[in-house]
Amino acid sequence: MFGGFRYTCRIVRQGAPQTEPLLLLGGSSQDRYSWQSHEKWLAPLCTLITVDLPGYGSSDFLPASYDIDFLGDAVQHMLTEVGVPSVNLFGGCFGEVVGLRFAQRNPESVRRIVFGAAANRLPELYSEAVPRLTQTLERGDIEGAAEGLVRLFMSNPEAGKVRRHAAVARLLQRQFVNQTQDEIRKAVEHNIRLVTHGCYEPLPVPRVPTLVFTGEYDTLCTPDMGREFAATMPGALFTTVKEADHLVTVERREESADLIARFCTDRSVEGLPYCTDVEAPCPEHSLAQM
Repeated sequence: MFGGFRYTCRIVRQGAPQTEPLLLLGGSSQDRYSWQSHEKWLAPLCTLITVDLPGYGSSDFLPASYDIDFLGDAVQHMLTEVGVPSVNLFGGCFGEVVGLRFAQRNPESVRRIVFGAAANRLPELYSEAVPRLTQTLERGDIEGAAEGLVRLFMSNPEAGKVRRHAAVARLLQRQFVNQTQDEIRKAVEHNIRLVTHGCYEPLPVPRVPTLVFTGEYDTLCTPDMGREFAATMPGALFTTVKEADHLVTVERREESADLIARFCTDRSVEGLPYCTDVEAPCPEHSLAQM
């Protein structure tokens, strides 16, 4: 429990780890079980930690008056409670927002950072969509909200070839439609939290090896936004995953897991067949692996 709110984490332990524990913070519609399909590639390397923070998944409802600082501090509380002094951090989509704040406020707890489908500002598409989606959910039009969310998170099919585009769109639609009333209530509060408090603070970022990636056809957090974000972090590398959009970790599970695994075990991420050329938007590139 943190700040009076119960939360739940999941730990898959590795007895002979090759690197620090990997903390996976996913998007607002993901929970602590959403990364099970990545475990066969990641679990052999290190201990994996996932968490339903207050306000998400099966954890307690969190009023929108609690901001991103609170969630970042909840991450540190969780690591302290389970006795993990430092982690490799992955944050995807909303998980990047929380992960960045956690890292800014607790730099001693982070050894490497990987952010996927990331930006350093709230996308205009999202800001414009939130009032419509919130109203749609509040009036009980779950089908309408699901269609809106699929359009928001997934690229237009004409943008370019995206692996498993139709299948992932159906999966996303079904997931949204099947939300419980508790999940809908939390989703509405999540949207209010983001537009009320904002996502980002210009605080120092830990000087650790950092990689930012997104799908090459991401229309929500575009490659240009990801590149701009990477340029704010000392030594950060940037790349895009081919044939993917904002849901890159779902559309290309094995490839995204391989990219995360390589970076967290100090292997090169250059020349991978599923990625575009690796860039160093911030010139201080000696901190990261080339």
